[in-house]
Amino acid sequence: MSHFEGPTDVLSVVLQRHPWVLIGLIAMWFLENKLVFFPVKAIRAWEPAPVETIQDVYFRSPNGTKIHAWWLASRVDAPVLLLCPGNAGNLSGRGNTLVRIHERLDVSVLIFDYPGYGRSEGKPNEQACYDAAEGAIRWLNATHDISTEQVILYGESLGGGVATEIAMRHAFRALVLVKTFTSLPAVAKRFYPWLPVNWLMSNRFDNLSKLPRVTTSVFISSATHDSVVPYQHGEALFQVANEPKRFFRDEGSEHNDTLPDQFWDELRAFLNPGN
Repeated sequence: MSHFEGPTDVLSVVLQRHPWVLIGLIAMWFLENKLVFFPVKAIRAWEPAPVETIQDVYFRSPNGTKIHAWWLASRVDAPVLLLCPGNAGNLSGRGNTLVRIHERLDVSVLIFDYPGYGRSEGKPNEQACYDAAEGAIRWLNATHDISTEQVILYGESLGGGVATEIAMRHAFRALVLVKTFTSLPAVAKRFYPWLPVNWLMSNRFDNLSKLPRVTTSVFISSATHDSVVPYQHGEALFQVANEPKRFFRDEGSEHNDTLPDQFWDELRAFLNPGN
């Protein structure tokens, strides 16, 4: 009878026969943040704000890191949307998205850069991203007397991981997840199938385990042709989310494609039931 070898046993055999693999794993462990996060500093690339009404603001995260953000205000009584951006680049490349959200949803919008991105200080990692979002929430409250219950929390891709964590900590008006993964190791496994990413990675963004603990209403969108975050990730997140919730199937779209008009129509209806 043959002896069953689990993943740990198999890895041990591989390391014994190919010690260079251990060197590679150690290197991957030390370089993880560079492989996960793709910040672009403002001195390398920066696009001007697309409209003059966008304001530059700065605030401190709970750990003291100076964070840069753009604030686009609407009317005084308008809802507020906190945009947790995706991974690559910096917020200046999302200026048109900022304006589109502002116009389509009739909201004030605050978008911020994670540490190490754009004009934000520090270096990115999972906890630093959460801290930046907490700093944004505190800025809204201190500067505009806006409580989290008045805020729509919107996360795109990696930003969905930030938004889900923050939604566990506070009560929001709604949580919107756009092209967001179940967990970061689940995505990494697609690109590095030979690596034991489940125990190797320190950056987790484990949305699948966190979302059942979120009591805020949830709107989830997933793209059917997404080659970065598979469509099935959005479906899995929707299954574990609490009611009230709604799922938008972004038919034929890739990860970086512009969201269709129907997305904004359905999201607005979800945010404003009965109107």
